[in-house]
Amino acid sequence: MATTLRLRTSTPDLGKHPRMTAHDRPRLYAIDGVRFLAAVGVMLYHFTARWSQVWGDDPGHVFPETGPVLIYAVLGPELFFVVSGFAILMTAWGRDVPYVVASRLARLYPPYWIAVVATSVLLLFIWPAGKDISVHEALVNLTMLQELFDVRHVDGVYWTLWVELRFYLIMVLLVAWGITRKRLLWLCALWPVLAQVALELGWEHASTALADGYAPFFAGGMLLYLMHREGHAVLPWLLVVMNVGLAVRNTVPWQMTSVTTNTVFTPNPWVLGVLTAGCFAAVAVIALTRVQHLRAAWLMPLGALTYPLYLIHEYWGWWAIDLLAPHANRWLVLAAACALAVVLAIGLHALEKRLSPRMRRSIETSLRRARPALSLRTPRSTVRR
Repeated sequence: MATTLRLRTSTPDLGKHPRMTAHDRPRLYAIDGVRFLAAVGVMLYHFTARWSQVWGDDPGHVFPETGPVLIYAVLGPELFFVVSGFAILMTAWGRDVPYVVASRLARLYPPYWIAVVATSVLLLFIWPAGKDISVHEALVNLTMLQELFDVRHVDGVYWTLWVELRFYLIMVLLVAWGITRKRLLWLCALWPVLAQVALELGWEHASTALADGYAPFFAGGMLLYLMHREGHAVLPWLLVVMNVGLAVRNTVPWQMTSVTTNTVFTPNPWVLGVLTAGCFAAVAVIALTRVQHLRAAWLMPLGALTYPLYLIHEYWGWWAIDLLAPHANRWLVLAAACALAVVLAIGLHALEKRLSPRMRRSIETSLRRARPALSLRTPRSTVRR
């Protein structure tokens, strides 16, 4: 196993330098750390800046010291999308459709189902003042397709999962076609541009199918994985720059509107632009510099808690704040809400570890029985030009 990432600017000689698979490369522990920090940032943004009634006043007035900084944690989902592009391509490269479908569904759904049930129980029976939802809405949310049925999210953070599902579908189609370097480069060049055209022209259905303005984040992450796998090259870097430009073009106006609407603060558009580009830069530093060799196994459990913490924190944390805010110091209340969210995330992850492997095996077995041609299909060469 090589210990350094070879830098290549031309087609490698496969006889001398065979490409590594995802299993050959050491784990990128720093990815676990940055994902967890992003989730914590989103949680703190929701608890101390985003509008809610749980503090008895606008959170921005309760935390005037931290609010102007924490509003920029609103970009946490965008960072997740770049990481997702990187990680899902790493998982899918050289695999077949049954494996990819089973691994993604088993990763996404079990913790989500538990979170939906837990939050629905909270809002229906324990704390109905938190949000007025119906049993019907809760049941539809279990599909993760509620936006297709024009049904509200039980928890607002679920919007990112609808984005992820559309990216997963695009990845499954790519896997079915066969992942090659050339096809990947074409995808990362055309997909974000087509999504942008559909968005600008108001072609709603096409924009939705192409993941709206979030396509550049996924494409950028995929390109960074390609260079992590094969080394630096001019064309992938040019495509990364293009995708960063599209991401900034979309994200800055969106988040200017979102943050000014949902908080008492007004973000700096230049800072939003720099931090949007920073989502790509963070993954690039982790994957393409000496940081990739960081050995910090203690970051793995934090990475594992990222998704459960993201799913469960918002309404359970607000409930704790609503209970405690009239009786305790604001910082103690905030710490208690964060602690509750982490404890719930640990429990959610424990259940996920029991359910997800079984679900993955069941789905993969069913798909292979139903479509044996998919499992027998040999993935196309990863170096075909």
